[in-house]
Amino acid sequence: MLSALERFAPLPLQEDWDNAGLQIGLTEAEASGALLCLDVNEDIVDEAIAKGCNIIVSHHPLLFRGLKCISGADYVQRSVIKAIKHNICVVSMHTNIDNARDGVNFKIAEKLGLDNVRFFAQKAGADAGSGVVGELPSPMSASDFVTFVKKTFCVECAMCNELLQRPVSRVAICGGAGDFLLPNAIGEGADAFLTGEMHYHMYFGNEQKIQICVIGHYQSEQFTSEIFKSIISEACGNLPVYQAETNTNPIIYL
Repeated sequence: MLSALERFAPLPLQEDWDNAGLQIGLTEAEASGALLCLDVNEDIVDEAIAKGCNIIVSHHPLLFRGLKCISGADYVQRSVIKAIKHNICVVSMHTNIDNARDGVNFKIAEKLGLDNVRFFAQKAGADAGSGVVGELPSPMSASDFVTFVKKTFCVECAMCNELLQRPVSRVAICGGAGDFLLPNAIGEGADAFLTGEMHYHMYFGNEQKIQICVIGHYQSEQFTSEIFKSIISEACGNLPVYQAETNTNPIIYL
């Protein structure tokens, strides 16, 4: 299973600050089931136990930095303790699957029904890139585009700059924290840029250049487990695979 995931999204595609791949456990462990999720916390480990899964596949790594002690002082340490205690392996596919063909950004484009989807900010010498750009089947007003995005991703609100006064046709995408690609999106001639997070000052100075639409980190990447499910089901057809029911978004909207 791990080899199938890494064939789809090779670990060398990850950013140099990342820590994708096997987090906890032994590669030779026999799989009883896989739980697929965005983040790993204690509730996710509990769900894996309840479903009889000894593998958790997450998008965001549980372990970003080395642990100098494991004492249960925070949710990361407690999740590690619980996973090891119950012989649960944890595997994370992060920026490698962000950057891979048919990865996270392609999944977002699929949900929007974009045509002619291609990489932008492409990785040198690789069929990979930090973002994708594609075309809506039919142009729509900026207001209608934002409404369409909110409905597609089931979000209560979107953070946007001034509404564009021309139709939106070409859309650039970077799931998660993607504001570093805003200049690239403008350079690609995109009418809109959809991402999960953006720093405040990035909204300035782009009025009528591009429609910024920011929907939340979790919300933008919520369909990533569908990619995992497709890969694992094809490689290990008899393995029980579950998309997590636990919502791990730490942000609430009041």
